[in-house]
Amino acid sequence: MKDEDAIEREIQSKGLNAPRLTPTRIDAVIASEQYHVFPGTTLTVCALTLRNGFNVTGESAAASPENFDEEIGRKIARENARNKIWALEGYLLKQWLHEGAGDYVAASEIGF
Repeated sequence: MKDEDAIEREIQSKGLNAPRLTPTRIDAVIASEQYHVFPGTTLTVCALTLRNGFNVTGESAAASPENFDEEIGRKIARENARNKIWALEGYLLKQWLHEGAGDYVAASEIGF
């Protein structure tokens, strides 16, 4: 279980229902993902393409080449890229609320 799942359950149990981001929302804006491991290194880069075409990247690297595992590197790089989406979507939600533009959930369903 991820920590964000536990936090999401706590938010819901406390009835905090104002417009907010959710892990589901973050995952929903990801359209595709690509990975690259630089030859001769442990550096793994994940590029997430969002539904609107914007890209975010995340990186990982093992300090000791003996500990490098490509699957683990991909997971860490993806999580690092995904974490950047929270800030971007947070800004977007705040701007949406500032403008009083209507229902955030409905708007997000059409890919505002």
